[in-house]
Amino acid sequence: MTDYLFDAPEVFSIPVKGESAEYPVRRIFCVGRNYAAHAAEMGAEVDRESPWYFTKSVAHAAHSGAVQPYPPGTENFHYEMELAIAIGKPVFRATRNEATAAIYAYGCALDMTRRDRQQDGKDKRRPWDLGKDVEGSAVLAPMTRAEDFGKVADQRIHLEVNGEIKQDATLAELVWSCEEVVEHLSRFYHLAPGDVIMTGTPAGVGAVVAGDRITGGIDGLDPIGLSLTDPE
Repeated sequence: MTDYLFDAPEVFSIPVKGESAEYPVRRIFCVGRNYAAHAAEMGAEVDRESPWYFTKSVAHAAHSGAVQPYPPGTENFHYEMELAIAIGKPVFRATRNEATAAIYAYGCALDMTRRDRQQDGKDKRRPWDLGKDVEGSAVLAPMTRAEDFGKVADQRIHLEVNGEIKQDATLAELVWSCEEVVEHLSRFYHLAPGDVIMTGTPAGVGAVVAGDRITGGIDGLDPIGLSLTDPE
């Protein structure tokens, strides 16, 4: 047995409905600008040639229902409600059918973002890490197996802040489907069980402050929630 200089981090895992074991997360990929209306509200256009991505550290993942302090280094902390995909089998350079078969489960997710720090990156042509890879910023709800959820179609996706609806759309508005995303991403990575892909957010993103309660949902999936407390 290997000795370590300090305690190794615990595995972050997500409950799956109908399973006694949980899904251990190893990587988190995120699709950018996958709803045309959201791209427009951010002053951009969808890249219709191919999807594109950024990543979040598993160390920055949190479970639905988390209570977290408002993060440091921002005055414009945004919510983004998303559908997450969990990969269930190894896939590399996948065909469309192989990509479909590799999707094990779906779940609700929040991509919390320091929007001002993200904008810094855009303005200065620098990475977005300070804006996107924020502690506690990948919030993941319990997942539902793909076979139980059914086909991703026109299910409602929505988010509320303190009970007031802020985002309200359908999964039919996804520019790149879940299968297309898995097929494309597998050209660049050996995807495998433990990989989670957050598929982008619809229009209506906005800022939250300490004391706010964020809730969201997608028809057919377990809902998601996050509460913000005062900064540390």
